[in-house]
Amino acid sequence: MNLYGAKEYILQLLKTELNPTLYYHNIEHTLDVYQAVCRLNELEGINGDAKLFLETAALFHDAGMIIQYDSHEVASVSIARDILPRFGFSDDALNEIARLIMVTKLPQNPNDIYGKILCDADLDYLGREDFFIHAFKLRVEWQVNNIKKTTLKEWFDIQIKFLTAHAYFTPSSISLRNEQKYRNLEEIRHFLNHQ
Repeated sequence: MNLYGAKEYILQLLKTELNPTLYYHNIEHTLDVYQAVCRLNELEGINGDAKLFLETAALFHDAGMIIQYDSHEVASVSIARDILPRFGFSDDALNEIARLIMVTKLPQNPNDIYGKILCDADLDYLGREDFFIHAFKLRVEWQVNNIKKTTLKEWFDIQIKFLTAHAYFTPSSISLRNEQKYRNLEEIRHFLNHQ
């Protein structure tokens, strides 16, 4: 299985085919999730094929945005099944990568450590200091693409609900990201209480 070749191929495809008004679901997000998966694989002790499958799933998890916004995970699986055999991925590998991609669909409900790693990587930014940058990129993406138009207060209310309902799954993400996630949540609440 040639992960390097598959990575180069999908990144080039995302660069050329993604709608430029996808300010959040763009190549930077894909690389961010990929890097988070690599970090979590190391911290959680994942090796061998499982590591390779997770890294591949991270690279392909939002590729379906090229085709459709809603249920893009299904399109992502289709793209992965089309491209990855060219890079030596077997049917069994494709099935596992497809399963991992589908686990990122909201609301997330992973049932093993591999799904937990990918889900945590996909929402890693919730517990980082750059949370607000990514959150506002998503808001602009929704506004420009008529996904959902919100006032700033409505947007912050959505963020409060999402952050409150969200929980990291892996011990590593809980340790690395929970504290900052709660700080981000408190910052929003503080802002709303001082308008």
